[in-house]
Amino acid sequence: MTDAREESLEERLGPGPVPFSPEAAQWALEAIQEEAPEAEDGEALKALLAAPKPRAFMEGVAGCSPYLADVMRQEALWLPELFAASPEKTLEKLKAGFAAAARSAADKSALMRDLRILKRRTALLTGFADIGAVWTLEEVTGALTEAADGAVKAALDWLFLQEAKRGKLPLDPEDPAATSGFIVLAMGKMGARELNYSSDIDLILFFDPDRLGEEHHLEAKDRFNRMAKDLVRILSDRTEHGYVFRTDLRLRPDPDATPPCMSTEAAEHYYSSLGRNWERAAYIKARPCAGDLAAGAAFLKSMAPFIWRKTLDFAAIEDVKTMKYLIHAHKGHGSICVFGHDLKLGRGGIREIEFFAQTEQLILGGRDPALRDPTTRGALAALTAAGWISEEARAQMLEDYRFLRQVEHRIQMVEDAQTHAVPATPEGVARLAAFLRYPGPEAFAGDLRPRLTRVAARFDKLFETDKALEEEAGGLVIALETPDGAPAAAAALQEIGYQEPERSVEILRGWRTGRLRAARTPRSRAKLERLTPVILRKLTAAPVPDEALAQFDNFLMGLPAGVQIFSLLESNPNLLEVLTQICAAAPRLAAYLGRNSGVLDAMLSPSFFEPLPPRDVLAADLAQRLEAAHGDYERTLDIARVWAKERQFQLGVQLISGLTDAAEAGPAFTDLAELSLRALEPMVGAEFARRHGPPPGRGAAVLAMGKLGAREMTATSDLDMIVVYDADTEDMSSGERPLSAPEYYARWTQKLVSAVTAPTSEGAVYEVDMRLRPSGRAGPLATSLASFRHYQAEEAWTWEHMALTRARIVAGSEAAALTVRAAVKEVLNRPHDRAKVMTDARDMRRRVDEANPKETADLWSLKLTRGGALDVDFIAQTLLLTEGLAGSAAMGTRPALALLKQRGALTKAQADRLLRAFDLEQTLLQIQRVAVEGVFHPETAAVGLKAAMVKATAAEDFSAMEAELSEAQTEVLALWREILGAGAEETAQAEA
Repeated sequence: MTDAREESLEERLGPGPVPFSPEAAQWALEAIQEEAPEAEDGEALKALLAAPKPRAFMEGVAGCSPYLADVMRQEALWLPELFAASPEKTLEKLKAGFAAAARSAADKSALMRDLRILKRRTALLTGFADIGAVWTLEEVTGALTEAADGAVKAALDWLFLQEAKRGKLPLDPEDPAATSGFIVLAMGKMGARELNYSSDIDLILFFDPDRLGEEHHLEAKDRFNRMAKDLVRILSDRTEHGYVFRTDLRLRPDPDATPPCMSTEAAEHYYSSLGRNWERAAYIKARPCAGDLAAGAAFLKSMAPFIWRKTLDFAAIEDVKTMKYLIHAHKGHGSICVFGHDLKLGRGGIREIEFFAQTEQLILGGRDPALRDPTTRGALAALTAAGWISEEARAQMLEDYRFLRQVEHRIQMVEDAQTHAVPATPEGVARLAAFLRYPGPEAFAGDLRPRLTRVAARFDKLFETDKALEEEAGGLVIALETPDGAPAAAAALQEIGYQEPERSVEILRGWRTGRLRAARTPRSRAKLERLTPVILRKLTAAPVPDEALAQFDNFLMGLPAGVQIFSLLESNPNLLEVLTQICAAAPRLAAYLGRNSGVLDAMLSPSFFEPLPPRDVLAADLAQRLEAAHGDYERTLDIARVWAKERQFQLGVQLISGLTDAAEAGPAFTDLAELSLRALEPMVGAEFARRHGPPPGRGAAVLAMGKLGAREMTATSDLDMIVVYDADTEDMSSGERPLSAPEYYARWTQKLVSAVTAPTSEGAVYEVDMRLRPSGRAGPLATSLASFRHYQAEEAWTWEHMALTRARIVAGSEAAALTVRAAVKEVLNRPHDRAKVMTDARDMRRRVDEANPKETADLWSLKLTRGGALDVDFIAQTLLLTEGLAGSAAMGTRPALALLKQRGALTKAQADRLLRAFDLEQTLLQIQRVAVEGVFHPETAAVGLKAAMVKATAAEDFSAMEAELSEAQTEVLALWREILGAGAEETAQAEA
């Protein structure tokens, strides 16, 4: 007996469809006829078109599918071979063509052309075998999957052959991909060998770093990610020959934040700590399809504990229930219809059958490996064999599944579109009915609708024994999952004080649907659900709860994982209180949390809410942490950044919470900056000296200026610095690449600034401002000692000498520190003409006013407003110069005022009024810098922030505090005129 599989396609074809458009069919056949040349190779096509059975079949197909009509025209000369051979042999030949393409293609363009032609022919073969009932659904989807496997493997093999020629990686020249460690996992329908006719292909790409050796890790990582992008372009880009497969890599872990090809080590860490139930379900269908198949198999073996859990905890079961509820809530899912109905996602559609099988597998497959079949058909059969569903249910679901997939294929064949929806127009449904060989659209609808109803009814029974699902989840929680529940959720929020409840509902929905990395595991999501009502209630303390919720959302968005933090918040209500307080009162700090979620680790320390330890303890803590870097430059930078950010965050929270005050905060912020700088400077020097030799002469000293020098830094302060070097008599360094002394110290300074400001993976520590150096914005970053002395003696403005009253050395060599400190003292101890200093100070203040008119007139612009912090600073610095007290030691404004009072340069009344104003403004300034980005506006400020300011200043209420501030600024302005005098212009303004 002859094997039917040996028979030709023509012999095995069943009846084709009746042409929906006879005119289109006729045009298509004429176009195909025109492709036949007069030469010998055209005779076979002419004979084929003259044969009644093939011609009638092609007319029917072309009259229903514009896409297949066009493919037949493009492949006209191949049609005789297609009809004459068995479809299985044709498929084998096409598979061999894919395999050969990697070796035969001269360049990428040739490869892309060959793969597209092979895919086009596969589409024609499978289309004909499907329409003519030659192959079953499983054979059709299997052939499409084999084409996808072949195309992916050919493209990857070609890329690896090119890589092998480069010789940078230890690859086998005969089969470089096979032992490369590069893994291509087929996911979804491709993984299950169930591709539909116009399917995208879902791939996940990994590489095993151990396969090529540790010494090649970085090179392999870089090359493999470039190859991943090339792979997608080769398969997906549209050319004059079309495309091969639309390729999607977004099923990989955290696709918005990870490269297209990540290491298996990173992937395993992600899935073990952050993997979600939908990812477990996706991996049921995963299989290696190209690259290093052995490495792929090993990776999937390592993933088995993640995919197949021995038990399913309560949170995971709840997640499965939620997945079911979300399917019901999907747009267009609520009703069964024909016109426009989505056969995949709609009610009674393909996904409900697949979800039924996968859900049972997730629950039961951990205990029974026999249930782990990746195909829908195999899963249903396994569940039946194990007694979980009846044979009748299996047969019915499989029959409906095959029917719906067949209709889906015909829909896609019309225009090669990745759609699953029945046409929405009568004409479209009539075309589809004709394509499926129904006598009319009514007959098609009469067959489709009861099948959808049957599938939907079975799906509804899933978990039906849990009658309390909706009630247990709570009205708000379930409402957040469905558009129908949005009004109820919004009403509940509005009732407790939310003013834009619709906006807040969308934020809360995001917490439930996997948008937050911190809530992607069932356990973390369950914990967040329990916390949500408490969070919502606590945020109502904010003047605009919706804004506070948005800030809390920013904080959650920054968290890489949630279980530890959510558990901490559950067990520590005080901590949740602080977090909600931050979001309600300190939008800047909340935004900082979103950008630097790593600082939350610091909150796990019992000492987080205790005052910062003394400076020497902080220094020891930083030094101990830096030891973990083992001298690695980049690692040292990262550790220093993490340490500074954690401590800054701790200090900011304590300020907002009232656990520390401004008098303590200024020196504390300064200590953090100075210790960071002191820790980084020796490392920068050692790194620089390795290439260019030791510093010429005595080295360099870093002069702290501004708030850093005065020990009055806030949460947003820059580091004002001047670098002065003392090369003594040495003109050059003595390293392998020697530099002149000026170039050496300029580049050393640049490297130091970069160490502080460069955004590593942990961000930047501080911004650095070097505009106070003698050259200002221009000129070298480092100044020689001789130039510094000359400039300060001959060229410096009065305001520059005023600024030097705060200068102190915070880093650099001890030898240079001695000479630079002496030079600064020499400048400050020189006699200063009182009248000139006073006039210059007034002139400088006038320039500030002219450059910042809005700030000068704003009560809450605490630094620049008239009577604000700048005026107090100027009074103190001016008197230090004119009274000859500046050279005793660098000092901030408060100690300067105390010294001036002690030496009689200020009366007790004057000094006390200035100190009162200074303390009040510094307190408010410290809190503002932590809480607000930019200028504080009392009319829009959060109630929580205002309360923190009132508490910090011990005022009766905000109005009283504002009045006290206004009075203090008025007194400072009066003292300015009293002590510094007033110029003609200022006098005229005052009189006016």
